[in-house]
Amino acid sequence: MKILALDTATELCSATLWINGVCLSRECARPQGGGELILGMVAELLAESGLGLSALDAIAFGRGPGAFTGVRLAVAVAQGLGFAAGLPLLPISDLRALAQQALGHGGAPECALICQDARMGEVYWGCFEGPGAARQASAEAVAAPSAVRVPEAWLGRGVCGAGSGFEAHPSLCTLPGLDPALVWGQLRPRALQIAQLAALEGLARAVAPENAQPVYLRDEVATLPSRN
Repeated sequence: MKILALDTATELCSATLWINGVCLSRECARPQGGGELILGMVAELLAESGLGLSALDAIAFGRGPGAFTGVRLAVAVAQGLGFAAGLPLLPISDLRALAQQALGHGGAPECALICQDARMGEVYWGCFEGPGAARQASAEAVAAPSAVRVPEAWLGRGVCGAGSGFEAHPSLCTLPGLDPALVWGQLRPRALQIAQLAALEGLARAVAPENAQPVYLRDEVATLPSRN
């Protein structure tokens, strides 16, 4: 399979071209924005591979949860490219992509608690299991750190953690069942793992560009300033 994957849900903007298991990648930290950055990465990858967009089988993208503008950007760019080349889209959870990265660490257990900083004193979180393609073990949610739990079925097993939520809320590192030595707060979702998951699943869950939807989890994506 030939898949273009992209992600802009966090400050790490990335793109990967998956060509039958061989990967070409670009990534860059961005303080804000990213539309021109991600499109430039896509152009570079296609030029390096010698492929045209229409030669691909699908476009995968991080569908969230994550920063509102970043998630919206990823969907918009994927839709635009999909419409232009007549390609289906593969929405991939950013939490799941981060779990795929964590579970691929050497010595990592087969259980991962993923916590991404959601601002406003909350985290996006979910539990995932390996081996192979990360599988969802709990519903993705947005909640206060105090509401995050390691599943009871995991207690006594090794559990790793990943995501910016652990940096923003260090108390999460002490959750019962979690191995604090296997917490990687510096990790962010990347297009590489989005491409891996998309390739493992194939086109069974592909959607038409007009049907691609972001996942924010939080209904209130912005707080209006108060008026005196």
